[in-house]
Amino acid sequence: MKRKPRSAIRSQSHAPHRVRIIGGVWKRTPIPVADAPGLRPTPDRVRETLFNWIAHLRPDLAALRGLDLFAGTGALGFELASRGAAHVTLVERDPKLAAALRALRDRLGATQIDIAAGDALATAARLADRSFDVVFIDPPYDSGLLVPALDAVRRLLAPNGLVYAESDAPIDAALAAAHGYELVRADRAGRVCFHLLRPKSS
Repeated sequence: MKRKPRSAIRSQSHAPHRVRIIGGVWKRTPIPVADAPGLRPTPDRVRETLFNWIAHLRPDLAALRGLDLFAGTGALGFELASRGAAHVTLVERDPKLAAALRALRDRLGATQIDIAAGDALATAARLADRSFDVVFIDPPYDSGLLVPALDAVRRLLAPNGLVYAESDAPIDAALAAAHGYELVRADRAGRVCFHLLRPKSS
């Protein structure tokens, strides 16, 4: 749900001004998409597939602790909370987007959601080891932050933890393994390549 390169922005003038939570207690709740340069919501189809994957691999949703490291609109983090996660942390560096996340959280009374305003990698460096069961990584496609973020969150994952990574190019098994992960699931919807990974067994 992050920013696209400027070349892609020109071809996405039809991007929606709101998305909806697709499951759980806040199903159908609209999430505004701010008029911020390059902000791109993760498509509904992708989110539906992702959360089917998560529910299959981690049916203990009520016990999960989630981290949305590049929150943007917050659709991934709010979706996880809507489906019963115990706690979700959203990280967003843009002050206007962070304010919108707080407004939505307060409107929903979502006390299990924390919002951290700041740089994603700097915030990750301050978080405790093994403190999350699911981490969402969806940085701007042209930022070069995907691999550094994968490296940064490995220590944050609890046993059986999962990482969702979204990009405009596939992550293959060799790349995942080079950074200490096993590729569990992968799919593509248009330009969006999305993946579920877990740390390799030692």
